[in-house]
Amino acid sequence: MAGFKEVAERDANAVVDLPTKAKTTEETSAAFSLIMLALKSLSQRTLIAISNLFTLLTVGSAFWLWMTMAGDPTVRQLVALGMYAAFVLAVNWIVKKV
Repeated sequence: MAGFKEVAERDANAVVDLPTKAKTTEETSAAFSLIMLALKSLSQRTLIAISNLFTLLTVGSAFWLWMTMAGDPTVRQLVALGMYAAFVLAVNWIVKKV
């Protein structure tokens, strides 16, 4: 038959040994170095994201408080909200400086 080739039968349960390339210590250490570099980069990005998440949460809490008082706030509530907003700004400024 044209285009077909006859192949000898094999036992279906036979274990086939695939040729494997033994990794050298240089390849292993290079791969380990690349993985460590990737993990270091990932951990640095995570710390930056957590720092920005802190800012988002604090400013979001101030915004939420302002929105809950939007109906008919008293003078005391406005002063308290202003003090909280100033506190949030100060804390965020201190966190960014450190």
